[in-house]
Amino acid sequence: MSNDDDNGIHRLASRRDFVKAIPIAGLAAAGMTRNANAQAPDAGTIKSIQIPPDLATSMTAPVRVTSFEGKGQTGAEIFAGMCKAENLAAMFCCPGNYTVINAIASAGVLCYGGRSEGAMAAAADGFSRVTGEVVACSGTEGPGLTDMIQSIYTASAAHTPLLVLASNMTIAQEDSQSFIQQVSQQELTTGIKKYGKRLTVPGRVHEYGAYAFRALKSGVPAPVHLDFPGEVARARFTDPNDLTENYDKSKYRTESRAAPSAPDIAKAIDMINKAARPLLIPGQGIFQRKAWEPLLAAAEKQDIAVCTSGPSRGHFPDDHRLSASLSPKAVLSADLVIFVGQYQMPTRTDYQLHQDVVTIRVHPSQDDLGRNWPLDLGVVSDELLFMEALAARLPRKKRATWAAELASARAENQKQMDDYYALGLKYGSSTGKLHPAVIGRELYNFFYAGAIDPKQTAHCWGGLTNLRFLPPYLRANRPGQGVCSYYQSGTIGAEINHGIGIAAAAKEGYGIQSAYKGAPVLAVGTDGAIAYALMELETAAKYRLPLICIIYNNDSWGVWTLAENDPRALHMYLFQQNLRYDKAAEALGCQGAYVQTPEELRAALKRAYDVAAREGLPTLINAQGIKEFSSASLYPPGVNIIQGPNIAAISH
Repeated sequence: MSNDDDNGIHRLASRRDFVKAIPIAGLAAAGMTRNANAQAPDAGTIKSIQIPPDLATSMTAPVRVTSFEGKGQTGAEIFAGMCKAENLAAMFCCPGNYTVINAIASAGVLCYGGRSEGAMAAAADGFSRVTGEVVACSGTEGPGLTDMIQSIYTASAAHTPLLVLASNMTIAQEDSQSFIQQVSQQELTTGIKKYGKRLTVPGRVHEYGAYAFRALKSGVPAPVHLDFPGEVARARFTDPNDLTENYDKSKYRTESRAAPSAPDIAKAIDMINKAARPLLIPGQGIFQRKAWEPLLAAAEKQDIAVCTSGPSRGHFPDDHRLSASLSPKAVLSADLVIFVGQYQMPTRTDYQLHQDVVTIRVHPSQDDLGRNWPLDLGVVSDELLFMEALAARLPRKKRATWAAELASARAENQKQMDDYYALGLKYGSSTGKLHPAVIGRELYNFFYAGAIDPKQTAHCWGGLTNLRFLPPYLRANRPGQGVCSYYQSGTIGAEINHGIGIAAAAKEGYGIQSAYKGAPVLAVGTDGAIAYALMELETAAKYRLPLICIIYNNDSWGVWTLAENDPRALHMYLFQQNLRYDKAAEALGCQGAYVQTPEELRAALKRAYDVAAREGLPTLINAQGIKEFSSASLYPPGVNIIQGPNIAAISH
């Protein structure tokens, strides 16, 4: 049963009683229009935006099972069968690589079709970052693949298990200039993938599919890129013996993992016992290996502080008393640091830790131990197996002084945030615009300190102009609740497209998102980001994804201050003022709101949440600021990069 509180906020009575979004099929049958703000048709000639009936019919069509009987199976269908057997979580694409994407969709894999390959590849990345599962993206051979490069790079920096698929053209057409979409693909993804292969022998399609999934599901994850020329995708097989290495997945890969040695566990426990202020930094490996329960158990056994790192957050709750994510000053006091699953290893100057701190690092591959940071103990182990061993064997111990220091540092950090908020209110009052510190506080009050379950709303964020003020207000208190879209890559525009993938995972209640199926998702970005994602809001509206986008609109690139003293260069950093991104979103079938005050933002959040929860309809809230808020000289403290480990850090 759902309840409405006194403020009219649709809230969760329990995790599992959340009001589901209205199914697409029901809406299509009822002929409901998409845009509540749409104006009346002009003399009956302009119709309101509608979901095409074919969309619902297509998504509920029966799964097609193929076999070697009769006409047999195509190479694309054999690979699609592997994807289904390997539990490929979803595929995001723009039409292209037609034979392959049609086969994957027909095999019953959850699929989404959007407006550009790059944006949909980022959506696939977002879906994976909140589920930990393998997700695919696809595009046509030339412009489709090249459009995906930015998103593949972003996924590579985050160590996302992203399956990149592309092609259309044939091997026979190579070097002929017979059409304009020929491109040498594999070279383009060199350095940003774990494994890649152009398939040239049709009979090896299953063999190389096995190579791909073995790479995606073992060791340290990263993108894998397969290139399907027409001869491979369209080849037909009526005899399984025509396929090389045609084995079941149980024979071409293993679930076995490296366990920590008994001496390494004993030494790690001894070092932890001797430390006064131990700090665990659990990275993406903890999330990927779903090791959050033994992590929590180990931390609570000995009052070990925990500061999460990586692109996905929530594998240790931000609001836990031992969380150091909101206690940056205390991090400097740590006398022992245990890195577990830290896939992007910082240098000693990247992290705000004592330079002589004793260090343990746990990593599944021996060849990365010792990178960037001198180790006192390097442990080759799977992250889950290490944390289970540590939680089981670590003796109980209280560290009251360390726990009190964490609490004091958190209070000090909160005082600084309160001061920023007061400044933001002052600046907003004098300009009539919204400062990002005020936006951050309003988001916190709405999603984490009000009627909504603070564990409910998954979110992602990006934007340099927001860094100091807004991300520290976002909370990740369960696995897969938070995503740093900027992580390690600083990719502009990824946050909104990530939000589309995250909202798809939330709507489906996929994997670890199941407890909050149908819940609205928050994506926070900037006016610089919206250029890379605006048209994809039509995709979110088409699929009725429960997405709330906050766009901080300061009429400029956030780095305009770099041209502050170069008048002839300044124009390159400026946009037109007061652009109505909300109106553009409305024209694409979403809800829109334009806000300039805290009160307007508060009201817009309530409306956006309600329509997302009840109808699955996306909303773009255009929060108007000014570029000068980024200037430390005009509106101190201005903008700066947050040093990790920290809730608002964007690297390592």
